[in-house]
Amino acid sequence: MASNPKKFVFDDVSTHNKTKDCWLIIDGKVYDVTPFMEDHPGGDEVLLAATGKDATDDFEDVGHSDEAREMMHKYYIGDVDMATVPKKRAFVAPADRTYNPDKTQDFIVKILQFIVPLVILGLAFVVRSYTKEKSA
Repeated sequence: MASNPKKFVFDDVSTHNKTKDCWLIIDGKVYDVTPFMEDHPGGDEVLLAATGKDATDDFEDVGHSDEAREMMHKYYIGDVDMATVPKKRAFVAPADRTYNPDKTQDFIVKILQFIVPLVILGLAFVVRSYTKEKSA
């Protein structure tokens, strides 16, 4: 670790959110994990999903090994000013509710669950009527 770590503000760290330029904030420290993107066991998507926020909870929830924690030292580039880090992202609902095509399939299944038994019942009556006429 650096003897005099560089101090970053959250907005600067959050701009490093791409595969070729990825920084994470874990326990108030900033890590440039760009060289580790291809080697991460969970894939680069996991690391990219942890950018733009304090990734401490994400890191701890996975239960990383002592070896993984030791590896972090070589990616350490400084500290973040925790006063600039948002406490928690607020959920913002989408402005407009777009059409969800998956709901169409649910609707079709419900209609078929109603129509198919009626068709079978109708066919049963037709067959019954037809066989009654033949036997009479």
